[in-house]
Amino acid sequence: MSDPWNRSGLSKLAAGLLAIAIIVGAVALAFGGLPFRGGYELNAVFADTANVGLRSPVRIAGVEVGEVTGVRAVDDDSTASVVTMELDDAALPIRDDAELKIRPRIFLEGNFFVDLQPGTPQGAELDSGGTIPMTQTAAPVQFDQVLGVLRSDAREDLQTLVQGYGEAIDGEPTPAEDATQDPAVRGLTAAEAGNLSLRWAPGALRGLAVVNEALQGTERGDLARLIRGSADTTSQLVRSERALQDLIVNFDTTMAALASRQSDLSATIRTLPRLLNAANPALDALNAAFPPTRAFAREILPGVDQTAATIDAAFPWVRQTRALVSPAELQGLVRVMQPATADLAESVNGTVSLLPQIDLVDRCLLNVILPTGDVVIQDPPLTTGVPNYKEFFQTMVGLAGESQNFDGNGTYTRFQPGGGPYTVSTGALPGVGALYGNAVAEPLGTRPARPSSRPPYNRDAACYRQQRPNLNAARTGAGP
Repeated sequence: MSDPWNRSGLSKLAAGLLAIAIIVGAVALAFGGLPFRGGYELNAVFADTANVGLRSPVRIAGVEVGEVTGVRAVDDDSTASVVTMELDDAALPIRDDAELKIRPRIFLEGNFFVDLQPGTPQGAELDSGGTIPMTQTAAPVQFDQVLGVLRSDAREDLQTLVQGYGEAIDGEPTPAEDATQDPAVRGLTAAEAGNLSLRWAPGALRGLAVVNEALQGTERGDLARLIRGSADTTSQLVRSERALQDLIVNFDTTMAALASRQSDLSATIRTLPRLLNAANPALDALNAAFPPTRAFAREILPGVDQTAATIDAAFPWVRQTRALVSPAELQGLVRVMQPATADLAESVNGTVSLLPQIDLVDRCLLNVILPTGDVVIQDPPLTTGVPNYKEFFQTMVGLAGESQNFDGNGTYTRFQPGGGPYTVSTGALPGVGALYGNAVAEPLGTRPARPSSRPPYNRDAACYRQQRPNLNAARTGAGP
């Protein structure tokens, strides 16, 4: 029977060492890290370690720089504990005046973390394994500790307050309360409406962060100067006690007036988000316009300096203008032109009605009549190859020439029926009857043939909307 270990190329000794290494690594990871992990170790004594446990994070200014590797009691008679932490190199150096606080993590993280302040440059550096005393550490006050110092009646009042608050945020709104709310949150509890507002929280918090960053100023010491200026303003208000009292009284009056218009104020507040949404693009455009405005202001300063001289030079022109608009000049001309102005107004009113009709005629010419006149009529063998409007005017010239027949200088059209194989009839003529003759060639007939009915035309629609006539669709040839 073959040895299964030889199939993979591993000896029994190598396979056993590999299995031991895997087991040791799994145990080490399960119980807090690898046993040979190096790093800087720091001890701190806390009066109460709260919920800090193994692998609780250690942070500096919100950045994670290590974790808790051990928590042990100082002695059996004390609630104090020594917390051992392993820190990354990014946290170094740690000074002997460093401070540590146990703080709650955010809601989604849960539990607590150790907030480390590495100390000031004046402190001495601590070696790995050093200990921070209890005087430089702090633990959070738990809610049960707060309740423990309250008397029974105060605890009952607090319990009533918490119950009332829970009912307020989770209770169903009444119809009267719903009537005063925004349509987006009607029918929702206060908690549900609060959760709904979180979708706008990122934008609001982003704007708040921008404002807070702007409050820091652009140079070192701006915030201190702001606080100093606020203190000076406050001291001046204290000196003007009477004016401050009047301000408070007037503010109270204003607030009372606003309270009396509570419904109108609520309606205004409900429309405020839409106003802000519309104002943001306008403010962005205004902000973008400031640099060109400042440049324009700098460029206009020389012109402003010349304004006084320009005004002095304009005085003669002003005097001449006053004389021009006097009753003997332009004012008299205005009185004379008033009747003509009234007639012109009537003409303008008539033009308003006339122009649409002219527009219809123009459209009819452009869309129907002129394109139809540009069509070349295909009538072989008599096709001329020119637009039919030119053929029309050439026909008019021919007809004008035929009028010369009356003075003996024009051309005559003569018909000589007889001698041919084709019988020609004129049809019934008044007082004569039908005339017959023989033609040498077959008559060509009317070109185009006379249609049996008029082309279709819709009098209820505008001319420019009519279908253009198809001139080449007419039948040609002899009649019946």
